[in-house]
Amino acid sequence: MNFKIDNLQYCNWSREIFKINREAGLDAIHVTIVYHEDFDELQNVISSWNKNFKENSDLIFLGKDFKDIEKAKLENKTAIFFGFQNCSPIEDDIALIEKVHEQGCRFMQLTYNNQSLLATGCYEKNDSGVTNFGREAIKEMNRVGIVIDMSHSAEKSTLDAIEVSEKPIAITHANPSFWYAAKRNKSNDLLKTLADSGGMLGLSLYAHHLKDSTNCTLQSFCEMAAKTAEIIGAKNIGIGSDLCLNQPDSVVEWMRNGTWTKVQNYGEGSKNKPGFPKQPDWFLDARGFKNLDTGLKKVGFNENEVNGILGNNWYNFYKGIN
Repeated sequence: MNFKIDNLQYCNWSREIFKINREAGLDAIHVTIVYHEDFDELQNVISSWNKNFKENSDLIFLGKDFKDIEKAKLENKTAIFFGFQNCSPIEDDIALIEKVHEQGCRFMQLTYNNQSLLATGCYEKNDSGVTNFGREAIKEMNRVGIVIDMSHSAEKSTLDAIEVSEKPIAITHANPSFWYAAKRNKSNDLLKTLADSGGMLGLSLYAHHLKDSTNCTLQSFCEMAAKTAEIIGAKNIGIGSDLCLNQPDSVVEWMRNGTWTKVQNYGEGSKNKPGFPKQPDWFLDARGFKNLDTGLKKVGFNENEVNGILGNNWYNFYKGIN
């Protein structure tokens, strides 16, 4: 049985988008439900998702483990796995890690772009690594079953997390820096260490992470995937598209600024291009998985490797961490 998984989306969720993901054949999606929200604010987000599950029960349901990916496949639905792009909901209380797991969280980044109580974000000038609280949080996340996600974290912090964690970690949405040197993309050495520890890299389709941005070609992206596979192995690669369909630009402003600054922060954008970038025309939404299938085969991946990258590798990762 082959699975199709997008291990990162942050869309302006609607029935239309749930239908698009079903049309694309997605059996599971890891969805971002937190950027800067604290624990109380998280409860409102979960309430909104509970409404989505109730009103769209023919299309989606809350996923808890790999068995729900299998269930989604059999029922022609999409399992939704909750994830945080920041550790803000646990505040400074390690007991909240178990609580958010009970509420469905299965992935949590130790940082967004800035320093957190747990580790250092990729936009900080100095990377002090994983903190004492971070080390304890990793142990607790391992215990309850939340994956450590280091997509937005700085290099030393990420290497520390790999070393401290007793379970494989993930970089759910980023690309290698040899292809495009965005702040969020990752070095070869880091990716090798990630793969050697059994971790996963989700290749991102967000334009700010792509060589030539919106004008990135399918061939260039797939050639990058092939080169990455030479470095870390095809079995350690999946897709984490970072799709932000139908989100207003006010949302990307919130993502970048939160409540921590009064000065406009443009992140990976610029003053001239402050909003969400346009997607490449070959990946406008999840139906672009079909183009990835074709493109990956054209650059030399065999069918088993393509099926792995488009979903089976993430399925095996989910299965291995339970």
